[in-house]
Amino acid sequence: MHRSIGTGGAAGNLAFGKCLSRLLAMAALLVTGSLGIDQVNAQAAPPMTSKATELDPFEQRVREYLLKNPEVIMEALQILQQRQRAAEAENLKRTIAERGEEILNDPAAPVGGNPAGSVTVVEFFDYNCPYCRRVAPTVVDLEEADPDLRLVYKEFPILGPGSQFAARAALASRRQGKYVPFHNALMQATEQVTEESVIETAGEVGLDIEQLRADMQAPTIQAAIARNLQLADALGITGTPSFIIGDEVVPGAVDLRTLQSLIARARREKEAGAPE
Repeated sequence: MHRSIGTGGAAGNLAFGKCLSRLLAMAALLVTGSLGIDQVNAQAAPPMTSKATELDPFEQRVREYLLKNPEVIMEALQILQQRQRAAEAENLKRTIAERGEEILNDPAAPVGGNPAGSVTVVEFFDYNCPYCRRVAPTVVDLEEADPDLRLVYKEFPILGPGSQFAARAALASRRQGKYVPFHNALMQATEQVTEESVIETAGEVGLDIEQLRADMQAPTIQAAIARNLQLADALGITGTPSFIIGDEVVPGAVDLRTLQSLIARARREKEAGAPE
């Protein structure tokens, strides 16, 4: 049950503001686990020193109320957290909408599936990420099961030099028309990818190694990776894999059914006139 205390107008609001800092201090202790409910009284009710006796009548009522109802602190924290999560979700939707062109149509980002598909799945990944490797077959299954699906690959090399080299090589492989098979082969690695293993895999999928090394030096390659890193930062993406489907960011190696459900919802919203 929610409980409320009347503020008594502007003067009450001011008094409430003075009490709020004390409430937040107790709430912070509760959140960190250093204060149990049975200890709230001890924290909220220090001995009545001369400072405590200076409380005005409203502050005293607030103090007494909290002493009798310490669970109100947890209720207030839960409501605050819910509001914060809702605000973060709205901010994320706004960012996705504002940067939609960069997310969906960056010419430097490889595209798989159906380039004209009605719904796009964007994936941020790292070739040295075990969870990306785990979800890679799911992404392939997703593409094969949905001929109306468009995939956008966002190289997001955050796990060291091997990841950086692999991302540059993968983007350079586009110039030979072999990005998707090279990408899928790299995702099948069972050990950390290195410069040597990347080049070996490139040869196995039929890439011209000399051309690949030359193409990797193009400034546009590193610029594309830098844009992905900046975009991920704007979207609050800090790990891999992370997917963007419709107006949501979906972190982690989610299963096929979950991805298909999110795609179906994005498709319905688009058909209803909502932006993808």
